[in-house]
Amino acid sequence: MITYNPKDWWKLIFAFQKSDTFRMLLPGMAALAIFTASIAYFEIDHLHMSFKNSMAAHSIIGFVLSFLLVFRTNSAYDRWWEGRKIWGSFTNNSRNFAMKLNAILPKESTDLREMFRILIGNYVTAAHQHLLHGIDIQTLEPYGEFDENYYRKFAHIPNGIAKALYEESIKLLKQGVFTDDDIKLLSAELQSFTDNIGACERIKNTPIPYSYSIFLKKIIFVYVLTMPFGFVMEFGYWAVLVVPFVFYAFASIELIGEEIENPFGEDDNDLPTDEIAGRIKENLKELL
Repeated sequence: MITYNPKDWWKLIFAFQKSDTFRMLLPGMAALAIFTASIAYFEIDHLHMSFKNSMAAHSIIGFVLSFLLVFRTNSAYDRWWEGRKIWGSFTNNSRNFAMKLNAILPKESTDLREMFRILIGNYVTAAHQHLLHGIDIQTLEPYGEFDENYYRKFAHIPNGIAKALYEESIKLLKQGVFTDDDIKLLSAELQSFTDNIGACERIKNTPIPYSYSIFLKKIIFVYVLTMPFGFVMEFGYWAVLVVPFVFYAFASIELIGEEIENPFGEDDNDLPTDEIAGRIKENLKELL
């Protein structure tokens, strides 16, 4: 995720050439400029064509297209922001869990504190990697029986770690280290881990409906491809600059929506889940 100063207007304005959308759309913009120049050459210098209200249809369609893109952007941003709230919940619940464990566990039980610290830390690490590209078991910190062999038993490793947290909590209840009230106090945080990973999987595995996405791409393509025929009559050869700019504006919004609708990837605008997981692990070390 890119860190920047939103108040630095000049830097943001003149940094457009470094943006992903500009680089991705540059070949299309160049091709569209050549296409527009060819239309202008034939319409103005050879065919001497003239249309009345040549931009009327594009003005109406552009108005409708703008509403569709607004809906597209809002839907994608809602998914991005929901993902951020879920990882905020991971942070808060991990801290609450650690503080409650710190108060409940005897001070001399350093092994139990270490076990819970490692398991909770492994959970957020596994959650980050699970949503990204799959889990590298070697990045998980081993503790006792919870080593590589244990984690290899599970196709869904976060579930395996949550299972271990539940089992160890119940084991301590039976041993008398925890009381029934302690388990009730800890159960909300234990449940929240599974709830959060399920909510993240819902976002990742449910993209924007295919029909809506493909329709929007098609209407942008048709809209931009027919623009030169009308715009040349209004702007002349200046349409060579105007048409690619309109294409850049509309297509960039669609590309941004595609990027942020799954906020758990490695794109520049995706959530820094690796950094959040790292901060959670540092908090656990301090609290336990």
